[in-house]
Amino acid sequence: MKPVAHIVEETKPRVRTETLNIPEPTRFQWTGTDTVQMIVIMVLAFVSRFIKLGDATDNGTPVFDEKHYVPQAWDIVTSTDNPVTGGIESNPAYGLVVHPPLAKQLLAMGEMVFGYSPLGWRVMTALFSTITVLLIVAIARRLSHSPAVAAFAGILALSDGVILVAGRFGMLDIFLTGFVVAATYCFIRDHQQMRQRMYRAYIDGHVYVSKYGPRFGFRWWRFSAGVFLGLALSVKWSGLYYMAFYGVMTVLLDYLLRRQYKVAKPLLGTLLRDSLPAFASVVILPVALYAWSWRAWFAGETSVYRHAKENGTLTDEKWYYNLPDSVANWFYYHDSVLKFHASLTSSSGHSHPWDSKPWSWLVASRPVLYYSQTGESCEGMDNCRRMIYLFGAPAIWWLTVPVVLWALWRLIIHKDRRFFVPLVGFAASFVPWLIAYDRQMYFFYAIPLVPFTIVMLALTLGLIANSQATFRIPGIKEPLTLGKSIVIGYLALVIIGFFYFSPIYYGTLMTEEHYNSIMWLRSWR
Repeated sequence: MKPVAHIVEETKPRVRTETLNIPEPTRFQWTGTDTVQMIVIMVLAFVSRFIKLGDATDNGTPVFDEKHYVPQAWDIVTSTDNPVTGGIESNPAYGLVVHPPLAKQLLAMGEMVFGYSPLGWRVMTALFSTITVLLIVAIARRLSHSPAVAAFAGILALSDGVILVAGRFGMLDIFLTGFVVAATYCFIRDHQQMRQRMYRAYIDGHVYVSKYGPRFGFRWWRFSAGVFLGLALSVKWSGLYYMAFYGVMTVLLDYLLRRQYKVAKPLLGTLLRDSLPAFASVVILPVALYAWSWRAWFAGETSVYRHAKENGTLTDEKWYYNLPDSVANWFYYHDSVLKFHASLTSSSGHSHPWDSKPWSWLVASRPVLYYSQTGESCEGMDNCRRMIYLFGAPAIWWLTVPVVLWALWRLIIHKDRRFFVPLVGFAASFVPWLIAYDRQMYFFYAIPLVPFTIVMLALTLGLIANSQATFRIPGIKEPLTLGKSIVIGYLALVIIGFFYFSPIYYGTLMTEEHYNSIMWLRSWR
């Protein structure tokens, strides 16, 4: 046994024996410019999403996949007799309900206020689309510490047709996207906070008290990220992808931070002090919230498969048969949903006119038609139409591959860590779908891609704007800054593109000739 004095000596802060030359992490400063900028973007996002929100209907009824989710949300409204548990989704006309209940519960909140109407079933998606735009701006601002880069992100987010159209229909993916982007913002805040704590510990001489490095304490931002991941999982099972990618990301960032400060055993310190709390926040907490989202199913006596074990539908060959009845029935429900999703493969003959594969998402080559009315009358002609597509603007989506490659170059070669989190978010939104490429897929699965593309584009525009190269135009005495001119020209192109394609975002009445003029590619039709 060691002497008590020796134990006390080991736990005293040690004086640094080397200078690491680590500058203090940049402190975030919010300015009045940021406030004005955020208010303007918020107003524009709100107006662009709510204007004529209820116009596109099928004689007052839902359109496209709204026909699944909107009635399910109304089921929740009409069957609610307890404000805590809420109601259940039945909707037997469309078979088994194949997605978790949270998004339908959110749609139901709008329907409770505004009734079974277009405004009722779309108000929540429009709000989430607005919030998603603001979160994209906030992420760009946090990563860049630049109001200008945040403004670039805001212009791009406002001009993107995918985030816009996704927020104007009562479907699920904008909820998933909003929660994922919120989780991303929280992870960024968490890492920035840990960098400040590590630097403070270094200055105070506490980094080397233990060979494993210091303890970071409770991490409320990472806890909040876990909450949003749980909400994303409660919208769609694809939330699991973000739990996996972000779980690895947060532990890796902790390891790199310990190694940066020359902790004696950074890997073991990360495993011992960071990995278990990270698992609790990124896995256990989201799973618990996911289970909580099913509270109405457990409380309802008429929920689908609620008594599968008791009525013999669930048989004893299933591994979960001997679990408590309600839990076994819940697992049986999930088993049935998993079989449904697994059966929707191209190789088994399933097809859809708007089916698309992940590689096509990178250039938005196959949009999805949400609404169509042909044979309308306008300008004295009878061949006009109204069309609404989930459509990726070329000025943004056609730069997806170049900006991802550029971000990888900046991260690997120039050690520009600002691109790391957007790249991880992009990979979580894209790579798993490549693995499951045989599944029947649609472009709306790619909605979570675009926030990360926009952030990477905004960061890149910031680098271009800082270029000091100049050029001259004949007749003008003062030289022009090349970088700023490129950025202004590109953003102008993005804004012009928004108005150019707005007829297929809002379903504006247009002639056949006008429609044909904006349908550049055959695959868009």
